[in-house]
Amino acid sequence: MRLIVGLGNPGIEYAWTPHNLGFLVVDALAEDAGIRVTRPEAKSFVGLGQIAGREVVLAKPQTMMNLSGLAVRELLSRAECEPSDVIVICDDIALPWGMLRVRERGTAGGHNGLKSVIGAIGTMEFVRVRLGVKPEEMRGDLKEYVLRQFRRDEEDVVAEEIEQGAEAVKAILAEGTQSAMNRFNRRVSPQDEEETED
Repeated sequence: MRLIVGLGNPGIEYAWTPHNLGFLVVDALAEDAGIRVTRPEAKSFVGLGQIAGREVVLAKPQTMMNLSGLAVRELLSRAECEPSDVIVICDDIALPWGMLRVRERGTAGGHNGLKSVIGAIGTMEFVRVRLGVKPEEMRGDLKEYVLRQFRRDEEDVVAEEIEQGAEAVKAILAEGTQSAMNRFNRRVSPQDEEETED
Protein backbone atom coordinates (compact mmCIF):
# COMPACT_ATOMS: atom_id res chain seq x y z
CA MET A 1 0.00 0.00 0.00
CA ARG A 2 1.29 3.46 -0.92
CA LEU A 3 0.01 6.64 0.72
CA ILE A 4 -0.13 9.59 -1.70
CA VAL A 5 -0.65 12.93 0.03
CA GLY A 6 -1.21 16.21 -1.76
CA LEU A 7 -0.49 19.27 0.37
CA GLY A 8 -2.74 22.31 0.26
CA ASN A 9 -5.25 24.40 2.16
CA PRO A 10 -8.93 23.44 2.46
CA GLY A 11 -11.54 25.96 1.36
CA ILE A 12 -12.79 27.27 -1.97
CA GLU A 13 -10.74 30.45 -1.64
CA TYR A 14 -7.52 28.44 -1.83
CA ALA A 15 -8.58 25.87 -4.42
CA TRP A 16 -6.92 27.48 -7.47
CA THR A 17 -3.69 28.85 -5.96
CA PRO A 18 0.01 27.89 -6.25
CA HIS A 19 0.07 26.53 -2.68
CA ASN A 20 -2.63 24.00 -3.61
CA LEU A 21 -0.84 22.25 -6.48
CA GLY A 22 -0.55 19.14 -4.30
CA PHE A 23 -4.34 18.94 -4.00
CA LEU A 24 -4.73 19.53 -7.75
CA VAL A 25 -2.36 16.66 -8.62
CA VAL A 26 -4.25 14.32 -6.27
CA ASP A 27 -7.49 15.40 -7.97
CA ALA A 28 -5.96 14.57 -11.38
CA LEU A 29 -4.77 11.15 -10.17
CA ALA A 30 -8.17 10.44 -8.65
CA GLU A 31 -10.07 11.40 -11.79
CA ASP A 32 -7.80 9.29 -14.00
CA ALA A 33 -8.11 6.24 -11.72
CA GLY A 34 -11.81 6.62 -10.92
CA ILE A 35 -11.13 7.16 -7.20
CA ARG A 36 -13.36 9.43 -5.12
CA VAL A 37 -11.32 11.38 -2.55
CA THR A 38 -14.30 12.29 -0.39
CA ARG A 39 -14.26 10.13 2.74
CA PRO A 40 -13.44 12.11 5.90
CA GLU A 41 -10.72 10.25 7.79
CA ALA A 42 -7.57 11.15 9.71
CA LYS A 43 -8.13 14.92 9.39
CA SER A 44 -8.23 14.42 5.60
CA PHE A 45 -10.39 13.52 2.64
CA VAL A 46 -9.27 10.11 1.42
CA GLY A 47 -9.98 7.64 -1.36
CA LEU A 48 -8.80 4.06 -1.92
CA GLY A 49 -8.05 2.45 -5.25
CA GLN A 50 -5.40 1.28 -7.69
CA ILE A 51 -2.90 3.33 -9.68
CA ALA A 52 -0.25 1.75 -11.91
CA GLY A 53 -1.23 -1.65 -10.51
CA ARG A 54 -0.55 -0.60 -6.91
CA GLU A 55 -3.02 -0.29 -4.04
CA VAL A 56 -3.04 3.35 -2.97
CA VAL A 57 -4.61 5.75 -0.51
CA LEU A 58 -5.06 9.23 -1.98
CA ALA A 59 -5.33 11.93 0.67
CA LYS A 60 -5.88 15.68 0.95
CA PRO A 61 -5.25 16.87 4.55
CA GLN A 62 -7.89 19.32 5.80
CA THR A 63 -5.75 20.78 8.59
CA MET A 64 -4.40 23.86 6.77
CA MET A 65 -0.94 23.60 5.22
CA ASN A 66 1.12 24.39 8.33
CA LEU A 67 -0.43 21.46 10.25
CA SER A 68 -0.34 18.87 7.44
CA GLY A 69 1.90 16.60 9.48
CA LEU A 70 -0.86 15.88 12.01
CA ALA A 71 -2.95 14.39 9.20
CA VAL A 72 -0.05 12.49 7.63
CA ARG A 73 0.92 10.91 10.96
CA GLU A 74 -2.67 9.72 11.48
CA LEU A 75 -2.96 8.53 7.87
CA LEU A 76 0.21 6.46 8.26
CA SER A 77 -1.17 4.82 11.39
CA ARG A 78 -4.57 4.04 9.83
CA ALA A 79 -3.12 2.70 6.58
CA GLU A 80 -0.44 0.74 8.48
CA CYS A 81 2.21 2.28 6.22
CA GLU A 82 5.82 3.24 6.87
CA PRO A 83 7.13 6.74 6.05
CA SER A 84 8.96 5.15 3.10
CA ASP A 85 5.54 4.25 1.65
CA VAL A 86 4.51 7.93 1.49
CA ILE A 87 4.63 10.18 -1.57
CA VAL A 88 4.06 13.85 -0.68
CA ILE A 89 3.17 16.29 -3.48
CA CYS A 90 3.64 20.03 -2.94
CA ASP A 91 4.54 23.35 -4.54
CA ASP A 92 8.12 24.67 -4.46
CA ILE A 93 8.89 28.39 -4.59
CA ALA A 94 12.57 27.69 -5.42
CA LEU A 95 11.83 25.84 -8.69
CA PRO A 96 10.72 27.71 -11.85
CA TRP A 97 7.19 27.26 -13.18
CA GLY A 98 6.84 24.13 -15.28
CA MET A 99 9.67 22.28 -13.53
CA LEU A 100 9.25 19.47 -11.05
CA ARG A 101 11.64 17.59 -8.82
CA VAL A 102 11.28 14.06 -7.47
CA ARG A 103 13.33 13.31 -4.36
CA GLU A 104 13.64 10.23 -2.15
CA ARG A 105 14.32 12.26 0.97
CA GLY A 106 15.39 15.73 2.08
CA THR A 107 14.80 18.77 4.23
CA ALA A 108 11.68 20.92 4.16
CA GLY A 109 13.48 23.51 2.03
CA GLY A 110 11.49 26.28 3.70
CA HIS A 111 8.11 24.69 2.88
CA ASN A 112 5.86 24.84 5.96
CA GLY A 113 3.80 21.83 4.91
CA LEU A 114 6.88 19.63 4.51
CA LYS A 115 8.28 21.04 7.76
CA SER A 116 5.09 19.95 9.54
CA VAL A 117 5.21 16.46 7.99
CA ILE A 118 8.87 15.94 8.94
CA GLY A 119 8.19 17.15 12.49
CA ALA A 120 5.11 14.97 12.93
CA ILE A 121 6.47 11.68 11.57
CA GLY A 122 10.03 12.23 12.82
CA THR A 123 11.89 11.51 9.58
CA MET A 124 12.88 13.08 6.26
CA GLU A 125 12.91 9.62 4.62
CA PHE A 126 9.84 9.91 2.40
CA VAL A 127 9.41 10.55 -1.31
CA ARG A 128 8.30 13.99 -2.41
CA VAL A 129 7.24 15.44 -5.75
CA ARG A 130 7.82 19.19 -5.76
CA LEU A 131 6.21 21.43 -8.37
CA GLY A 132 7.82 24.73 -9.33
CA VAL A 133 5.96 28.01 -8.75
CA LYS A 134 8.88 30.46 -8.68
CA PRO A 135 7.98 33.79 -10.34
CA GLU A 136 10.35 35.31 -12.87
CA GLU A 137 10.45 38.36 -10.65
CA MET A 138 9.33 38.32 -7.03
CA ARG A 139 7.26 41.34 -6.09
CA GLY A 140 5.65 41.76 -2.71
CA ASP A 141 4.97 39.20 -0.02
CA LEU A 142 5.81 35.50 -0.57
CA LYS A 143 2.77 34.32 1.41
CA GLU A 144 0.46 36.50 -0.65
CA TYR A 145 2.04 35.14 -3.83
CA VAL A 146 1.51 31.44 -3.07
CA LEU A 147 -2.06 32.08 -1.82
CA ARG A 148 -3.19 34.23 -4.75
CA GLN A 149 -5.44 32.90 -7.53
CA PHE A 150 -3.76 31.65 -10.70
CA ARG A 151 -3.81 34.25 -13.48
CA ARG A 152 -5.40 33.44 -16.81
CA ASP A 153 -2.02 33.61 -18.58
CA GLU A 154 -0.69 30.93 -16.19
CA GLU A 155 -3.45 28.38 -16.79
CA ASP A 156 -1.65 26.44 -19.54
CA VAL A 157 1.57 25.98 -17.55
CA VAL A 158 -0.47 25.08 -14.43
CA ALA A 159 -2.39 22.41 -16.36
CA GLU A 160 0.87 21.01 -17.77
CA GLU A 161 2.50 20.97 -14.34
CA ILE A 162 -0.49 19.14 -12.80
CA GLU A 163 -0.35 16.56 -15.59
CA GLN A 164 3.41 16.10 -15.19
CA GLY A 165 3.06 15.80 -11.41
CA ALA A 166 0.47 13.06 -11.84
CA GLU A 167 2.67 11.25 -14.38
CA ALA A 168 5.63 11.45 -12.00
CA VAL A 169 3.60 9.82 -9.22
CA LYS A 170 2.51 7.05 -11.60
CA ALA A 171 6.15 6.52 -12.62
CA ILE A 172 7.21 6.24 -8.97
CA LEU A 173 4.53 3.59 -8.41
CA ALA A 174 5.24 1.66 -11.62
CA GLU A 175 9.02 1.95 -11.97
CA GLY A 176 10.42 3.16 -8.65
CA THR A 177 11.64 6.52 -7.41
CA GLN A 178 15.07 6.42 -9.07
CA SER A 179 13.58 5.81 -12.50
CA ALA A 180 11.08 8.64 -11.97
CA MET A 181 13.92 10.96 -10.92
CA ASN A 182 15.81 10.14 -14.12
CA ARG A 183 12.73 10.86 -16.22
CA PHE A 184 11.37 14.00 -14.56
CA ASN A 185 14.26 15.85 -12.88
CA ARG A 186 15.47 18.25 -15.55
CA ARG A 187 18.59 20.30 -15.03
CA VAL A 188 18.13 23.74 -13.52
CA SER A 189 20.43 26.74 -13.36
CA PRO A 190 23.21 26.68 -10.71
CA GLN A 191 21.32 29.33 -8.71
CA ASP A 192 18.11 27.29 -8.66
CA GLU A 193 20.07 24.10 -7.94
CA GLU A 194 21.60 25.81 -4.91
CA GLU A 195 18.24 27.03 -3.63
CA THR A 196 16.56 23.63 -3.96
CA GLU A 197 19.45 21.53 -2.65
CA ASP A 198 18.47 19.23 0.15
